[in-house]
Amino acid sequence: MMLRPEAQGHLCRTRPTDLVFVVDSSRSVRPMEFEKVKVFLSQVIESLDVGPNATRVGLVNYASSVKQEFPLRAHSSKAELLQAVRRIQPLSTGTMTGLAIHFAITKALSDAEGGRPRSPDISKVVIVVTDGRPQDSVRDVSARARASGIELFAIGVGRVDKATLQQIASEPQDEHVDYVESYSVIEKLSKKFQEAFCLVSDLCATGDHDCEQVCISSPGSYTCACREGFTLNSDGKTCNVCNGGGGSSATDLVFLIDGSKSVRPENFELVKKFINQIVDTLDVSDKLAQVGLVQYSSSVRQEFPLGRFHTKKDIKAAVRNMSYMEKGTMTGAALKYLIDNSFTVSSGARPGAQKVGIVFTDGRSQDYINDAAKKAKDLEEDPCACESIVKFQTKVEGLLQALTRKHILSQKLLRGGGE
Repeated sequence: MMLRPEAQGHLCRTRPTDLVFVVDSSRSVRPMEFEKVKVFLSQVIESLDVGPNATRVGLVNYASSVKQEFPLRAHSSKAELLQAVRRIQPLSTGTMTGLAIHFAITKALSDAEGGRPRSPDISKVVIVVTDGRPQDSVRDVSARARASGIELFAIGVGRVDKATLQQIASEPQDEHVDYVESYSVIEKLSKKFQEAFCLVSDLCATGDHDCEQVCISSPGSYTCACREGFTLNSDGKTCNVCNGGGGSSATDLVFLIDGSKSVRPENFELVKKFINQIVDTLDVSDKLAQVGLVQYSSSVRQEFPLGRFHTKKDIKAAVRNMSYMEKGTMTGAALKYLIDNSFTVSSGARPGAQKVGIVFTDGRSQDYINDAAKKAKDLEEDPCACESIVKFQTKVEGLLQALTRKHILSQKLLRGGGE
């Protein structure tokens, strides 16, 4: 069974944001390279909802000194912003990156320059583009910016000092630090930032889709899926009953969720939401699908075992109520718990049912995982259940692929065998 995303054109809208670009135009940046930076800036701006009540954009140009090219309040349309970017000229002197960041957070984002009062509904973002070692310190000023709620992205080009980028950027660094070898390829980063600022209306919730059974929202599109016991047709929208009847296979499904500190609360909530989207695709009952949930960080906690809840509504409520552990990352211990405890009869597992584990993790484990993972993969499979297991896993893999890279952590599907 293959899931096919149905593209819906330009559905991207951006969260209201006060966005300031901080651009290095020191003498190491040649004129043609600076033009490449301007193309990159323009491509990012093109993807934004620009307006007084949407996204406001300002730009700070720096070298040995700092020049505000235009404040947040200056331009209320995309066309005006693009024209203003085209007019910018390089300053061609030294590299005072710390001074430029200080200017951005104290002046460029201020109320006087068009910055809006702090609110959970409005993001404050600074994107720093630099190609050299700063002649001043960036550590303290960047830390103050992050502590005040400003999100910092750092883009390094060429022989830039990568430690400087790490001192500037917000966490997680793999989302906020980018490096390219030359200005000739900086435009490749525009797609990442277009996605980073993109909020897409939930087409599934509004009913604006063609899915026969299950609709899964994804950035700029949606994906159709089928309930357990059905397979998606080649049109990517309609479903057929699987061979052997609809929903006849018993499945014991356990989610193993990384609750470590690096996940961050907002991403943990996104994982919970996605788990509930998978639950929506299941036929939950004593004879068909059962769901269990285990969270881990420095320790392992069973949130609920297989068979405790008998309806989708109760399972989804338990997932929503799960609290975030926020400690270390002991993935090996969690996998061992999954194998030794979660799929036992005493924990609600049924003899003969398909056993499927789905592991969500976002980082390096602090313990050894190979033995536990190999043991899970090597469990003897019931050949009669193989086809339905593959179909179920293909469906889940499709749902995982439908998620935006901005939001979801590293996803790994752990294939479990039948008893």
